[in-house]
Amino acid sequence: MTRTRVDSPWRDRDAPTRGPDLFHVAITMDGNGRWALARGRPREEGHAAGAEAVRRTVESAPTLGITTLTLYAFSADNWRRPRGEVENLMRLFQQYLDSECARLTGSGVRVSVIGRRDRLSSSLKGSIAHVEARTHEGTALHLRIAMDYSAREALVAAASRFAGGIAPTREAFERSLSEAIHAPCGTRDVDLLIRTGGERRLSDFLLWESAYAELYFTDVPWPDFAEADLAIAVQAFATRNRRYGGVLANALGERASQ
Repeated sequence: MTRTRVDSPWRDRDAPTRGPDLFHVAITMDGNGRWALARGRPREEGHAAGAEAVRRTVESAPTLGITTLTLYAFSADNWRRPRGEVENLMRLFQQYLDSECARLTGSGVRVSVIGRRDRLSSSLKGSIAHVEARTHEGTALHLRIAMDYSAREALVAAASRFAGGIAPTREAFERSLSEAIHAPCGTRDVDLLIRTGGERRLSDFLLWESAYAELYFTDVPWPDFAEADLAIAVQAFATRNRRYGGVLANALGERASQ
């Protein structure tokens, strides 16, 4: 297996690895609104500052050995926010896709937008289709952006395809789950789940894919999240012992010698 800056003895080399996908980091980008309000600014300015943090994170992720990066941009529950804020978020998301498409393509970043699409505007869906097609051959990083996403809705949608029939295999169910959220099949499960902004919860994000994810919470709000903060999270992950329900080899050796 190709070594990366996050490869070390703590990494379970027997864990399933699909293709070249070696390290999957997911981030709940929280704290934009509170960051703005703390500075006496409207929440919209916090979201704009958060877009800059996305650029920094996407640029720095490959240097830390990250091969897949999933960002939680807009949850299915976020539709409950004031209409003006929702419209601003949708506009900001489309601006990001349109303005960053050339840069992402040139950097070898493949973009996939996961989640529902039936509630998105036709122009936004057009931007999504365009950036996905333009960046499809990227191999430096797989950037997945969760938009109008709910893990529970995705699980229900995937399970409903097998209702009344024979119980699916795990592979068949995962394929159905990927189809339900417009995600490419075969993406590695989440290794590290980061949440910024000080909250300590999952918020309906990648529940199936994060079954064995290591969790990392930071008080740093998303607009302030920098490359150094991402590196600290990755280094914290490097200290974790991932056993996947088993025991460490050295622990087994110690038991055997007793």
